[in-house]
Amino acid sequence: MKIYYDEDANIEIIKGMNVSIIGYGSQGNAHANNLHESGVNVTVGLREGSSSWAKAEEAGLKVQTVADSVVQADFVMILAPDEFQKNIYDLPIPLHYAIL
Repeated sequence: MKIYYDEDANIEIIKGMNVSIIGYGSQGNAHANNLHESGVNVTVGLREGSSSWAKAEEAGLKVQTVADSVVQADFVMILAPDEFQKNIYDLPIPLHYAIL
């Protein structure tokens, strides 16, 4: 088994990208804040009226609707709860770039 450490990664690769994090629960919150604090351009994609919208803004993150957040994204991470992921993926927007 190979173990990877910080020195094995090159953050500069993702710093040049627009990253959209869909969801701001336990996973989305952690990923969005970590990337943002590392100097990555992060937008959090949420549904309108989400209770997480204000929380993400208070953390200093840019927040948009899911559709708006992915249109300019180079990299998309769907970190919403499992039961919502199919509906997010099926939105009529180009989510086929790089989805993890």
